[in-house]
Amino acid sequence: MCHVIVTCRSMLWTLLSIVVAFAELIAFMSADWLIGKAKPSSSEDVTTERGGSQEPYHPTLGIYGRCTRISHMQLSRRDTLCGPYAENFSEIASGFWQATAIFLAVGIMILCAVAFVSVFTMCVQSIMKKSIFNVCGLLQGIAGLFLILGLILYPAGWGCQKAISYCGPYASAYKLGDCSLGWAFYTAIGGTILTFICAVFSAQAEIATSSDKVQEEIEEGKNLICLL
Repeated sequence: MCHVIVTCRSMLWTLLSIVVAFAELIAFMSADWLIGKAKPSSSEDVTTERGGSQEPYHPTLGIYGRCTRISHMQLSRRDTLCGPYAENFSEIASGFWQATAIFLAVGIMILCAVAFVSVFTMCVQSIMKKSIFNVCGLLQGIAGLFLILGLILYPAGWGCQKAISYCGPYASAYKLGDCSLGWAFYTAIGGTILTFICAVFSAQAEIATSSDKVQEEIEEGKNLICLL
């Protein structure tokens, strides 16, 4: 018989697992890893319709995507165009970024799998006599290691030609040049830290769902157990 067990710690672990997976996925897909050096507006576009001056813009570069501003002279407006600069894996700008993409993708896939499974932990607490919380916590720890490897290798690719075109000639491995780090990089770091927090907190979720109070509720024949 399925016993639905809900505790504060198990629900918090589930929510954190889902948030971490989405945060890492969004960061990976974003083009805002590097914010390029300021580029002046085109001569046709320097002055807006109201006569005001237009500030220089900053293109952004991701692991496999980029955002840049394009001008429409006929419409007298500017749009930001975002999309992948690499049509396939081999066209990613740096071998280090290719390795980063692999490590991050593996870590994110593990996190997404754990997030999916975590939704069902209210009803299923063990698999083959193994605590599902402990198994998921172990997987989150492994995913965190993959994420760390990817984030360590990413700055090594700043010396590639693509990064230099955005960050200037002084950009090199682990040196940003004229670029700055975008929100996606910080989100990936924050998500990695939260991943390890989730891995540790999974033990607390296991303790909460197997406590004496829960066992007493089960012995009383209750199918829905909610403990604060």
